[in-house]
Amino acid sequence: MKNFALIGAAGYIAPRHMQAIKATGNDLVAALDMNDSVGIIDSHFPDAEFFTEFERFDRHIDKLRRTKSNQKVDFVSICSPNYLHDSHMRFALRSEADAICEKPLVLNPWNIDGLLDIEKDTGRKVNTILQLRVHPAIMALREKVQNESKDTKHEVDLTYITSRGHWYLQSWKGDEKKSGGIATNIGVHFFDMLHFIFGKLQANIVHHSSDTKAAGYLEYEHARVRWFLSINIEDVPAAQRDKGQRTFRSITVDGEEIEFSGGFTDLHTRSYEEILAGRGYGLEDNRTAIETVASIRHAAIAPLSGDFHPFLKKD
Repeated sequence: MKNFALIGAAGYIAPRHMQAIKATGNDLVAALDMNDSVGIIDSHFPDAEFFTEFERFDRHIDKLRRTKSNQKVDFVSICSPNYLHDSHMRFALRSEADAICEKPLVLNPWNIDGLLDIEKDTGRKVNTILQLRVHPAIMALREKVQNESKDTKHEVDLTYITSRGHWYLQSWKGDEKKSGGIATNIGVHFFDMLHFIFGKLQANIVHHSSDTKAAGYLEYEHARVRWFLSINIEDVPAAQRDKGQRTFRSITVDGEEIEFSGGFTDLHTRSYEEILAGRGYGLEDNRTAIETVASIRHAAIAPLSGDFHPFLKKD
C-alpha cells in the first residue's frame, strides 16, 4: 500500500483521483485545499488529515517524512489550478515523493526543463494524467496508424464544445495567466492525443482565439487536423442544443466518426495503475502538447483561408 497526499481536494477532478487511489488499494493520508467544501473525502478516506493552509500542510508532510513513520507520503496527487502545478510538483519532489499531476502539466515548455533538473536532484519522478492515451478506442486508432504506410496523411476534424456558465470567466479559468486560456484548459489532452496517434507536429496555425473559443489547423506526420474548442452554448449544433445537450464532442478521421464517448469513467484508475506499475507518462511525454498550446496562446491570427474548421463559418 502506498501513501498519497492530494493538493486541490475541492476541485472538480479531485474525486476521480480519490476513486483511483482507493481502487488501486492505496491510502490518502493528507489533503489540501483553500476551500473547505471537501465532504467528498468522507466517501473515500474519512481518516485523511485535511488542511486549508499550505504552510500547515507542508509541515505535516515534512513531519511524516522526518519521523520515518509508515505514513510517509509516496505520491502527491495535484489537482490545483493550472498555474500552480509547477510549484506543487516541485514541492512533491522535494518532499521525497513522486508527483501525479493533472493536465496541463505546466503552462510553458521551459517549466519542463526546470522540473527535469529537480527530478535529477531528488531521484523522484513526475507523472501526468494523459487519460486519452489509455482509452481503448484511441489506443486502437494509434496502432492502426502505426501499421500504415509512412506516407499516409489522414484528414481529421476535432470539435469539442463544453458549455460553461458566467462563473467560468470570473474564476481562475477565465484568467489566461492562470489557466493558459481555452486551448490549454480544455484542449491540451486532445492535442496530446493527436500527437500520440499521428506523430510529430509539423505545423500550427491559429484561426480564432478569444476568452471562450479557439480554432486552428495542425499538421502532424500522419494527419491534417482542423480543430475547434469552445465553452459557448451557441456553438453546440442546433439539433443537439434543441435536445438539451450542452456538450458536443466529435473526432472524425477521413470522414468517419471515432467513437470514444464511452469508457471515460475509469481512465484515471487505469492511469494510476500504469503509474504504480512504473509505466506512467512523464515530463518529456508532455513536451509536444505543452509546446503546442503555448504556441497557440501567442500565435498571430491567420486569415480564414485553406484548411479551417467549418464551425468558423458561422462567425
